Amino acid sequence: MRIYKAKDYKDMSRKAANIISAQVISKPDSILGLATGSTPIGTYDQLVEWYNKGDIDFSEVTTVNLDEYKGLERTNDQSYYYFMHKHLFDRVNIRQERTFIPNGMNMNAEEECARYQKLIDDLGGIDLQLLGLGHNGHIGFNEPGEALEKDVHCVDLTENTIEANRRFFDSIDDVPRQAYTMGIKSIMHAKKILVVVSGEDKADILKESFFGKVTSKVPASILQLHPYVTLVADEAALSKCEGL
Repeated sequence: MRIYKAKDYKDMSRKAANIISAQVISKPDSILGLATGSTPIGTYDQLVEWYNKGDIDFSEVTTVNLDEYKGLERTNDQSYYYFMHKHLFDRVNIRQERTFIPNGMNMNAEEECARYQKLIDDLGGIDLQLLGLGHNGHIGFNEPGEALEKDVHCVDLTENTIEANRRFFDSIDDVPRQAYTMGIKSIMHAKKILVVVSGEDKADILKESFFGKVTSKVPASILQLHPYVTLVADEAALSKCEGL
């Protein structure tokens, strides 16, 4: 595992974007696995800035996203489809037909999971997978205690996740109860993995995930077993890790 210590969120974003940029420059037709959430936004902003300067070309890139809420229209501003278009897809020269996200409006979970897993397999796998880190160690929507061998699957969101998402919706009744997500097995099949972590509130779980025991109780800990993981975290997130 490679660990890059960043001064702050902006520095973390720049370092992470540099790794993604290097991947695309060295392999223009890269398959990128992308993540949503607040942490990667700065990374996407940096990539857009470099694209506008002519430093990076997305025209041959293919993307596959980690997850999507089940039952949420793409036009909903809380859907991950909306998020990705707002923060990256509509701002660079990526071909829209080469951007893939689970179809949250396919209510047949078995069908949608099989379709999305086959799509990833048919692409030949992911060259570089970007991940964030949840406060309980979740990656994607893979919560603690879930089976580590799963491919793309449908998950029931925990009450904590539903409550945390409540602020983004008009009422608690509007918050999605399920989501489609790549499983741990899907994530671990990526050739390279890039994890971005920021903030003192992630310090404990970062230490547990990358320097603790590998266990399904901390899903991100499985990343210790991957041959090519890069962790980019700011000083605050790394504050509990001695010697870094």
